[in-house]
Formats: sequence, C-alpha cells, structure tokens
Amino acid sequence: QVQLVESGGGLVQAGGSLRLSCAATGRTFSGYAMSWFRQAPGKEREFVAAITWSGGITYYADSVKGRFTISRDIAKNTVYLQMNSLKPEDTAVYYCAARLGNYPGSIYSRDDDYDTWGQGTQVTVSS
Repeated sequence: QVQLVESGGGLVQAGGSLRLSCAATGRTFSGYAMSWFRQAPGKEREFVAAITWSGGITYYADSVKGRFTISRDIAKNTVYLQMNSLKPEDTAVYYCAARLGNYPGSIYSRDDDYDTWGQGTQVTVSS
C-alpha cells in the first residue's frame, strides 16, 4: 500500500507561485496514476490535475489549465504541482491521490476513482 505525504503549501499573494510536492512511501510508485484535488471551505472537493503512471499524459481542470503543471519523478517517488499566476479562488486544501492504473495510459479525474489520499496541504492566496 502506498502512503502519500503532501508539502509545499503556504500563503502567497495573488499572481505568485507555489510548488506542491507529494511523496509516496510504502512500496514502489510504479504503476500508480496520480492526481491533485482541492477543497475550499464550504465547497466539495474538486479535481485539479492528473498524470499517468508513466508521466506521459496529463489532464487539467479548465480552471487551472495554462497556470498549473503536474509532473512526476519516478526515481524520487514524488509528484509535483507547479502553480503559477495564483488567484484568491485557488485558496483551498490540496490533496494528492493515487491508484493503480489499469493501463499505462490510464488517467482518472473523479475522486471516487482513487483509493489512497494524503492528509492535505493548505494553500492560501491573498488578494
């Protein structure tokens, strides 16, 4: 079973950048499709970005497309979310999620697709 630990959250001004990291421990990272989700106060958890286990395919929510980049370093067992041009509406707790992919190109964007979650990291964007 993979365990996930997020880091890199914090307080940033609008227009700034942050890079979130999600370190996977417990077993090999290979074969796991990964995603980032977020949940703002009073709102449901929403999809942000996903990546295949090989890292060759990525997928983004429309709200972050062109501003956020998901990537992974298989050797380091880590997934990243580079967030640029941050807006106050990006304020949320960001969660990393993982699941074994059915195929090398499998990519998933629903939270019920995932069975392993990190504890979350807070991102606050001030105006």
